[in-house]
Amino acid sequence: MKPAVDRVYLARHGETVLNADGRIRGRSDPPLDPTGEAEVARLARVLAERNPTVVVSGPLIRAVATGRAVADAAGVPLLTDDRLDDRDYGPWNGAVRAEVIDRFGSVDEAPGVESREALNERVKSAFAELVVEFDVGPIVFVTHDAFLTTLIGMIDPSLGDVRQRTACWDQLSWTEHGWVVDLYDQKAE
Repeated sequence: MKPAVDRVYLARHGETVLNADGRIRGRSDPPLDPTGEAEVARLARVLAERNPTVVVSGPLIRAVATGRAVADAAGVPLLTDDRLDDRDYGPWNGAVRAEVIDRFGSVDEAPGVESREALNERVKSAFAELVVEFDVGPIVFVTHDAFLTTLIGMIDPSLGDVRQRTACWDQLSWTEHGWVVDLYDQKAE
């Protein structure tokens, strides 16, 4: 079934101190750092030019701040939605990513981390629900790298390991064959 919205922009939040330190963010809630604030200002200008009708962000401070900048630049409402939350890394929130990988072989194998299967199902459901809840687009969803890489990989398996830098954006379009990834990991410099 064709959704009313046929264009979605995905955006990753700007940098935080935890990003800069190579730490797992997950459900921890650090604010944007000065680099992140500058990244988000550039991202907001780029996405505002795409004339979104609404911006929907995950509930964490870094996503909301990014979403607020985009919404303000575009002159549209900002909504927050828990379905766009980051992956739950359990006790490893704030841990150095490289140390977790050294210890367990991968972040996926660390005990207490939201399973890949649960993340896949959550992302699939969230996107399917959100794109039909709006009558007009384009829409901007502001979320996190785990959510974005999972969604992009589901839409186009050849892009399963794409990078999602802080404050990057992606473009999805609806076609007769379903959703396609037009652009990914775009960054306003």
